[in-house]
Amino acid sequence: MKLKFYISIFISILTLSVAAQQPVLEVTVSKNKLGLNQRLRVEFSINKQGADNFTPPKFSNFKVIQGPSQSVSQSWINGKVSFSQSYTYILTPKRKGELIIDPASIYINGTAIDSKMVKIIVLDPIDIPENPNDPDYIAQQNIHLIAEISKSQPYVGEGIYVEYRLYVSENVSVYDTSVTEAPKYNGFWNQEIKINGFPVKMGEYNGENYRYIVLQKALLIPTKTGKLTLDPMKMDIVIGVPTGRADFFGNVITKNIRKEFASAKKVINPKGLPISQKPEDFAGAVGQFNFDVSLSKDILKANESSQIKVAVSGKGNLKLFELPTVKTPSELEKYQPERKEKVRVATDGLTGSVTDIYTVVPQYKGKYKIPSVSFSYFNPKTEKYATISTNDLFVDVTEGKQLITKDANTVAKQNVVSTGKNFRYIQTTTAFVSKETTDFYKSNSFYILLLLPLVLIPVGIIIAKNNEKRNNDVIGTKQRKAERLAKKYLSEAQKQLGKKEAFYEALERALHNYLKAKLTVEIADISKENITKILQIEM
Repeated sequence: MKLKFYISIFISILTLSVAAQQPVLEVTVSKNKLGLNQRLRVEFSINKQGADNFTPPKFSNFKVIQGPSQSVSQSWINGKVSFSQSYTYILTPKRKGELIIDPASIYINGTAIDSKMVKIIVLDPIDIPENPNDPDYIAQQNIHLIAEISKSQPYVGEGIYVEYRLYVSENVSVYDTSVTEAPKYNGFWNQEIKINGFPVKMGEYNGENYRYIVLQKALLIPTKTGKLTLDPMKMDIVIGVPTGRADFFGNVITKNIRKEFASAKKVINPKGLPISQKPEDFAGAVGQFNFDVSLSKDILKANESSQIKVAVSGKGNLKLFELPTVKTPSELEKYQPERKEKVRVATDGLTGSVTDIYTVVPQYKGKYKIPSVSFSYFNPKTEKYATISTNDLFVDVTEGKQLITKDANTVAKQNVVSTGKNFRYIQTTTAFVSKETTDFYKSNSFYILLLLPLVLIPVGIIIAKNNEKRNNDVIGTKQRKAERLAKKYLSEAQKQLGKKEAFYEALERALHNYLKAKLTVEIADISKENITKILQIEM
C-alpha cells in the first residue's frame, strides 16, 4: 500500500511539473548560411506533452530530402522534469538569396502554437563530394578547430591572449579527443592560463550556432617586432556522424570515425614602441602601473637596520623589466635587494606587484637624504609614455659615532688602521726563501726509506713469534689473567676503605676471582676446605 502511495505521489508531481511548463514550439536550424548545393537540417520541438496535429511550413523555397523524423524524450534531473517532442527535416535550397522558412504550428489542448520564422542565406555552390553522406565530409563541415587572438597588432611588451576553441555542431557527436601537436609561441614570452574544466558553451561560427569548448588559453607578450607566426594546434577526434540511414524505429544511424583536425596559422605583427619622447630611464615596462618607494623606519640608531621598499604594481609585463635602483649616501651601507613577486596571469596581461626590498644600515649619527626615484612606462591604451617620481626620503640617525668632516683644503696625516684582514701596514722588510729544490732520488730520505723494510721485516717476524709463543702458554696466560683480575678488584676494595661491609665484599670478590683464575676452579667449588686442600697439593 505504501509503495502504491509513493508511486501515485511521484506521478502526480511529474504531471504537475510538466503541466507547469509553458508550451513553446521552437525551431532550430543547423546552418544560417550555406551553399546552393548544401543540405539544411531543420528541427521543430515542443516542450509539453499532449501536443498533436503538427503542421509544417510549406518550404516553398526548399526541397524536402528527408523527414519528418519524429522523436520524443523525457528526463528527470534534480527534481526538474524536461520533455521534448521534435519533428526533423532535411532540406536543400532551390535558389540563392535570403530565403524564409515560414512558421510551423501545433495544437495543444485545442490551442494553436506557432514557431518563429527563420531567415536562411544561400550562397554560390561549394565543392562537395559526390556522396554528401561521406563521413569525412560531414565531419569537416560540422567540426572546426579555431585559434582566436585578442589583438593582431600589439606593441612589443603588450599582453594579448590566444584561445583555442573546438566548435561542434548538433549534427554530430564527439566521443574522444587528444592533442597530437601543441602550438608553439616563438618570439613570445608566454604563460598558460588555467581553465577550470571544459564547460560546453553556445556560440556562433560563420553565422551558425555551435557548441564549443575552450581547449587551451595562453597569455602572449611579444618580445620583438616583425611577423610572428603561431603554429597550429593538431588534434585527433573520434566523431559520431549520421550515415543518412535510419533504423527500424526511425532513429538516425551514426558511424564513428577518427579524423585529424588542425587550427589555421595565426600571424601577429607586433609594433615597436615609439622613439619620440621616450624617457631616458625607460626599462621596457608596458602596461598601466603604480610606483611607490617607502622607508620602514626613518628614525634609528647607528648600526640599526631599516628597509627601503621599491614597488611597481598594476597590469602589464611585470616580469619583463627591471625596477629602478635606489641611490643612498655613502654613510648608509646598502645591501643587495630582495625580490618579491605577487603576480597572477590574466587574459589581458600579468596583474599584481613586483617589489625590491633594500636593507640599509647607518654608520654615523646624522640626517641623510635618499634622493627621489623615477619610474617610466609605456601605456598601450593611450599610446604614450608616463613617468612617476617619488619624493625624497630622509633618515635621521639619533645615536652613534659622530662623522668628523674637515676642510677640503687641509690634508691631515693619519695612521693606517688595520681592520680585520681588509687593510695591512706596508711591509718595509722581507725575508727571501730560496725556491731551489733538491731531487728526492739519492737523497738521505731516499736511502732511509729504501733500507727501512730490511729492518722492519725481521723485527715484525720476531714480534709475531713471541706473540704466538705467549698465546700457546696456557698456564702463563691464566696467571696473567689472574694478576689483572686481582689488581682490578683490589683497586675497587681500596676505593671502599672506610666502609666496612663494602670493603670486605670487594676484597672477597678479588680473592674469589683470583683463586678461580689462578687455581682453575669454579665459584661453586670455592670453599675453605677445597682451597686449603688445593693449596696443600700445590705446595
